[in-house]
Amino acid sequence: MPYPSTPAPVQSVARRPAACAGVLLTAALVLLGALQAPPAAADPGTPRAAAATAHPHGTPRVTAAVLDLDGDTREPLVRGDDTPYDTASIVKLDILAALLLRAQDAGRPLTARERSLAEPMIEHSDNAAANVLWCRIGGAPGLEAANRRLGLRATEGGPGRRWGLTRTTASDQIRLLRAVFDDRAPGGGAPALHPGSRRYIRTLMSRVAPEQTWGVSAASGSATALPGSATALPGSATALKNGWLRRSTTGLWDVNSVGRVTAGGHRYLVAVLSDGSATMDEGVAAVERTARAAVASAARA
Repeated sequence: MPYPSTPAPVQSVARRPAACAGVLLTAALVLLGALQAPPAAADPGTPRAAAATAHPHGTPRVTAAVLDLDGDTREPLVRGDDTPYDTASIVKLDILAALLLRAQDAGRPLTARERSLAEPMIEHSDNAAANVLWCRIGGAPGLEAANRRLGLRATEGGPGRRWGLTRTTASDQIRLLRAVFDDRAPGGGAPALHPGSRRYIRTLMSRVAPEQTWGVSAASGSATALPGSATALPGSATALKNGWLRRSTTGLWDVNSVGRVTAGGHRYLVAVLSDGSATMDEGVAAVERTARAAVASAARA
């Protein structure tokens, strides 16, 4: 579906970064829409093939991390090299967490305006809403300050207004998912996000648009299935956020998926990051194949 029209500007916030101050939202939409979205002819919410381009660095990369929420350990099982990838739109989950922390610090709920942006940002991966909220949280410095409180260690905010070029690792995405879905905070303290904030994020992640329910949902119900078996339909126990980005310099795709699935009676947090796919369909297939295999491995561990 096409992107919604540009929202009305929000009021300035204290100490907003210079990169966000005084910039017309329409200009930001043009910049970031081109960065995040597939080519203009493609539906931004649906896997579509792009022109195949030889990967200049060899085989496409993919890394997965899985944590069994009902298991005894709080260390994720990692498949692949746990090195940084571009986030594309999975950073929208991090943006929302940072926004909720700011509201908590001010002793208030999200405003109606903030909710009207947060909900399409997660449910429909709306870029225009993300542009506004990226500035509202203070851009990369604000994101990184929030991430220190959420326990992330290796996520670096994108330059300027390019939130889609935030860099992260699969393990860090599990840490972010723990801040949302795990009632046991690291170190035994209280979670940084209040219960109401966590419920709000979970609700939005469980209501993503049907055409965006690919990704880690493939592992739902597949803990005892063989890797490469048929994709399971996502159920009500699945909550996710996906990201996809065609790089203008190479024509290759970054395709990512993070979320919570239920398989074999256990709840799993799953993060799969990939880059270098010749088409989006190829990237989605790699993410789903890897998610199934990673959850099956975690179930056997």
